[in-house]
Amino acid sequence: MKTNIAIFVSGSGSNCENLIRYFEHSDVVCTALVVSNRSDAYALTRAHRLGVPSVVIDKRGLNDPTVMQPLLSRYDIGLIVLAGFLPMVPDYLIALYPRRIINLHPSLLPRHGGKGMWGHHVHEAVKAAGDTETGITIHYVSPVVDGGEIIAQFHVALSPDDTPDDIAAKGHELEMKYFPGVVEQVVRGLDTP
Repeated sequence: MKTNIAIFVSGSGSNCENLIRYFEHSDVVCTALVVSNRSDAYALTRAHRLGVPSVVIDKRGLNDPTVMQPLLSRYDIGLIVLAGFLPMVPDYLIALYPRRIINLHPSLLPRHGGKGMWGHHVHEAVKAAGDTETGITIHYVSPVVDGGEIIAQFHVALSPDDTPDDIAAKGHELEMKYFPGVVEQVVRGLDTP
């Protein structure tokens, strides 16, 4: 039996599309829904083009259990995947989906994590710190920003000449290569003791 996932996004949705395509013929995962907090997120266009239902939920809706619970129930969502989703996930949703909400962070946590550390802010911080490597962290969502248990990390070397854009590009390669497989591993382990 397949597990239905919902992908939460805020931006262009390259990871969202990568996940949808990866799971198109999966025997364990079905991308059942894309949720965005922004009506202008290009991820919605990608989802539509790939035949995945999508919905826009504003901050008030996200923080309202009477909006989110019925929505997620309607699509029988078993796992939520944050792929560039910027709002804080409300505590009630974390309690409703314990160890069933995962996030992709564009650095090697705990370095360069926490409130305000997303996208280019992270890559600029990596450059400013003079880090010799960067990477991605896939982790469970907890009430502490970027504080949830780490599921997997993938590393890439940096050169002193790398710009924040170069750092972002290297991290994005890791996201495209590894994120869907880790999501699949999490789903396969959902019902195992």
